Amino acid sequence: MRGLRPESAPVPWAAVARASVALAAPLAVGIAIGRPLYGALVSMGALSGVIGDTADAYRMRVFNIAVPQLFGALGVTLGTLVHGEGLLAVAVLTLIALASGMISSIGAVASVSGLLLLLNAVVGAGLPMPSPWWTAPLLLTLGGAVVLVLTLLGWPLRGGVPERRAVAATYRAVADLLAAAGTPAYDDLRPAVTGALNTAYDLVLARRARDHGRNPTLVRQLAQLNAVIPIVEAAPAAHQRGRPLPAAVPAAVRDLATAVETDGATAAAPPGLPHGLPHPSGPSERAVDHALRHAATVVHSAEPGPYNVDDRLGRPAGLVVRIRRTTRNVLFSGASWRYGLRLALCIGTAQSLVSLIAVPRSYWVALTVTFVLKPDFGSVFSRAVLRALGTVGGLAIAAVVLAEVPRGWWDVPVMMVLAALIPAFSAKGYAFQTAAITPVILLLSDWLNREGFDLVLPRLYDSLLGCAITLLAGYLLWPESWRTRIGDRLADTVADTARYVVRAFGPDAGQDRSARLRARRRLYRDLSAVRTEFQRALTEPPPTGTRAAAWWPLVVAVERIVDATTAARVRVDHGAAPPAPVEVSDIEGQLRELAAGLRTSHVLVEVRAELEGDDEGVLAPLRQEVRAARAIASPQP
Repeated sequence: MRGLRPESAPVPWAAVARASVALAAPLAVGIAIGRPLYGALVSMGALSGVIGDTADAYRMRVFNIAVPQLFGALGVTLGTLVHGEGLLAVAVLTLIALASGMISSIGAVASVSGLLLLLNAVVGAGLPMPSPWWTAPLLLTLGGAVVLVLTLLGWPLRGGVPERRAVAATYRAVADLLAAAGTPAYDDLRPAVTGALNTAYDLVLARRARDHGRNPTLVRQLAQLNAVIPIVEAAPAAHQRGRPLPAAVPAAVRDLATAVETDGATAAAPPGLPHGLPHPSGPSERAVDHALRHAATVVHSAEPGPYNVDDRLGRPAGLVVRIRRTTRNVLFSGASWRYGLRLALCIGTAQSLVSLIAVPRSYWVALTVTFVLKPDFGSVFSRAVLRALGTVGGLAIAAVVLAEVPRGWWDVPVMMVLAALIPAFSAKGYAFQTAAITPVILLLSDWLNREGFDLVLPRLYDSLLGCAITLLAGYLLWPESWRTRIGDRLADTVADTARYVVRAFGPDAGQDRSARLRARRRLYRDLSAVRTEFQRALTEPPPTGTRAAAWWPLVVAVERIVDATTAARVRVDHGAAPPAPVEVSDIEGQLRELAAGLRTSHVLVEVRAELEGDDEGVLAPLRQEVRAARAIASPQP
């Protein structure tokens, strides 16, 4: 039900205009030169580019659009070669589905590439394509190139703007967190900071392999992003004070965000921060004050030193090393093979119905399976339901268009309107995206098979059949999909938390601060992934959904443990007495016992943890959070 409520996301007007032009212009050119079929194929390629254009930074958008188009060209070539070949088409599409599912685990670009590889193969095998065989892949690739060119038109004017906005958004998220310190709203805002940091680091560091140490803009952005980390670390310590910070503190961080976004560097760091920051009195206040002043120095510095930029995530390995490592992970990953086999089984089943059984079915069945079962797109169950509902809405629009609009020049303004809805509706949710894409695909495919209004009902039946195949062959037959290993994923994070506690307060705590910061960033990123996995599991039917709901408080508890550890380390760094080694070992032992219990139990078992220590010591809040985590019990008897 939540998926049927539109998200409160702003309309991406630039993407709306780009989609409208990219899909309508090729169709208009095709009609004008008497080759509407060619125009429809170019528009289909543009549709793939519009769907794949999800990045913010221009360098990443080049890869997000260009690389998947090459896989799409390969897919339509293979599909065209086996069009109407029965068993051979079934075998080829099944193998392509296996490869698509396996490479989807690599990353975002590989995921879209795998999607287009399979998507275009299904279209090529199901629709008659113009001769010779290279015509369709060339035209589809041309459509993607149109989207890429339109996208890059803004690069000379807006180059670097997405990265600056991402770094500034991180500062604003931290400002909101500091404003909520000492209030119940703090825990709700903490994940937003993690998400903003992940996004900003991904955008900035995507350019690092080539430009690090040479590009002053990159060095500056990375230095500004790293400078916000001490403020993030000081936030939990400020929250533990139990009372809000002065309003001047978050206001100062928002001023820094504005300076980052406008690139407002000065020749030297300002002598102080605006809004009259109060004089710090305790370790927590000193931590916030020192972090703010350090961030102000970095943000307002004209030229941050390239050799003093400490990368909190570590420098990436060489390209050849990363390719070799990725290939090994894909080929020897059990999860990668399982995803590939699930997708191959569903595509093989769908294509068998189309090719071998005398029923009025089409490529739309396999197309539906491709969109629903894409393994990295979230819950299969909820996507199948939302896909069916979204298709009904999209077909209602398509029925009006196909019944009332004559084929020809009238299709161009209609395509402009329908194409503009795709990025606008995609921001609202998956069901809305499906409702926007469906009439566009039907209108374009009508130029290929000329069925008109008769397309509508068969496509509805095909979509429902594709969703049914996905639920049966891609969901119910795979116990891991409805008995997700949420306990194991959470247990790994708890074990990492235990190691982080030792790293923060063990014998070597003060020797390698950069390694501790990188461990902390990885831990928060892992916690963000666990939170996403649990949110996905919440949309599944029982028993997965009910189990995820019961275990959700423990996810929040682990996040609070990490925050408490960070706060204690910050207080020690700013004058508080360090804890005794026995206190650290007791907490580590309790966390390791919790991790072991999560791996062996299907229900949460309440444990009364006995942790001794100084009630006024720096680890007292951490002990309280560990006790709370261990006391969380399953609501089931």
